[in-house]
Amino acid sequence: MRFRNNFKPKIVAIVPAAGIGKRMLLDIPKQYIKIKNRTILEYTLTTLLSHPSIVQVIVSLNKRDKYFHKLSIASNIRITSVIGGNKRIYSVLSGLVLPINADWVIVHDAVRPCLSYKDLEKLISIIGKTKVGGILARPTCDTIKYVSHNTKKISHTISRKKLWNALTPQLFPTNLLRFCLSKIIRDNIDITDESSALEYCGYNPLIILGSYKNIKITFPEDLIYAEIYLDELSND
Repeated sequence: MRFRNNFKPKIVAIVPAAGIGKRMLLDIPKQYIKIKNRTILEYTLTTLLSHPSIVQVIVSLNKRDKYFHKLSIASNIRITSVIGGNKRIYSVLSGLVLPINADWVIVHDAVRPCLSYKDLEKLISIIGKTKVGGILARPTCDTIKYVSHNTKKISHTISRKKLWNALTPQLFPTNLLRFCLSKIIRDNIDITDESSALEYCGYNPLIILGSYKNIKITFPEDLIYAEIYLDELSND
């Protein structure tokens, strides 16, 4: 990755890890499930730490978390932990309230362990080409049905031609993301990713094509795919 005039951006990564993963039906939060003797969170953090432009990684934890500080990676000098909130937006903001010596911030799901260095670098390379930032995403390939919540009947089919599945990481100017998330809270708007906050405030982040392997661990069967993809990434 090349930057003009030898400029290398400074980036802080925020990893919301305060969730408890109810849908996994386990006694531990899903980010602490092990795949080949390493937790999902350790895979996630290792990829972020591998990039030289990421100067700090902030992990937002549940206030009852009793697992993170037992991980060897928790002692890495580039990692800081904070207490997150009961919603993703509060966990991200808990990282943004810290003194951050970086103009850009990356937000990445704790349970996306299969992010490749190639995709991370592809996202970071948009710095210098945009003042708004962007996200990794994939074109929607499934047929999408609009269903009435009460009747569970199909109302109509939605064209997928312009639909993309949002992934993470998502990369934005630090001050802009802080401003947009704060406005979302003031206006009591419900969002599920950081890009939505910028969109609500009138900004249009870029879409960067990401790998299908960058899955989010949500259900038990996702662990099977994650193990396969992690093996493939280790052999790249």
